[in-house]
Amino acid sequence: MDSLTYLYGVIVLVAAALAAIAIRAPRPLALRAGAVVLAGALMATGYAGFAELLGRPKPASLEWVARNTTEATVLAADMREGEAIYLWLQLEDTPEPRAYVLPWSMAAARQLHQAQGKAEEAGTTVRMRGPFRDADEGGERMFYAAPQPPLPPKLAQFK
Repeated sequence: MDSLTYLYGVIVLVAAALAAIAIRAPRPLALRAGAVVLAGALMATGYAGFAELLGRPKPASLEWVARNTTEATVLAADMREGEAIYLWLQLEDTPEPRAYVLPWSMAAARQLHQAQGKAEEAGTTVRMRGPFRDADEGGERMFYAAPQPPLPPKLAQFK
């Protein structure tokens, strides 16, 4: 199961606990029934909210679990001037790629564009240092073209 399933389970448990407290309270029946309806509405909106979030890129500033990731491979990027930089990243410790959105920065967009050009020329990939590092936490993000891997060693010819 993924983390969203567990997170939704926590929301259901909290809503059910609040509804149970409200039901046992010495209040009129209409208020207690209203509490149960509100708990059900919380569960439904939580489920719909998580389902909606699955198709959207996550703001890089909200990444807490992989906060200490030092580098990532940029699989794809879409730069929308004045709006945002959308990235599809492959993190080193996760098997599936993830979508993120960075706030628009002309310097970052220029750097990403240059790295894409160099990577295409060299036949390599674009890498990103400090994908979730804030500017106030130690510098700017950095895009660069990964170096070409070394050629395999030549086998010695014996005669």
